Amino acid sequence: MSDALQRIDQLVKSNDVVLFMKGTPQFPQCGFSGRAVQILKACGVAQFASVNVLEDNDVRQAVKEYANWPTIPQLYVRGEFVGGSDIMTEMYQSGELKDLLGGS
Repeated sequence: MSDALQRIDQLVKSNDVVLFMKGTPQFPQCGFSGRAVQILKACGVAQFASVNVLEDNDVRQAVKEYANWPTIPQLYVRGEFVGGSDIMTEMYQSGELKDLLGGS
């Protein structure tokens, strides 16, 4: 496992909620990352780990490999890959995401 994959694995396993995104929660650098942050806040998640993939190209590429998911943002809850912003939106609208995050 590459160094970047090991760092991702450690982050995912040591935090209840992790969002790999472009930018930061305070300053998202793309609309999809901004939407993901808004959804987490709307679900009542005040604290979550975030990783700005624009700061580390190795992590930016490795996170796509880690989940076998080609796009960013990517949400992980309690070590499990949830999905990107479209899946988060669907899960938020159905109430499923809030239920999932409720135990975090």
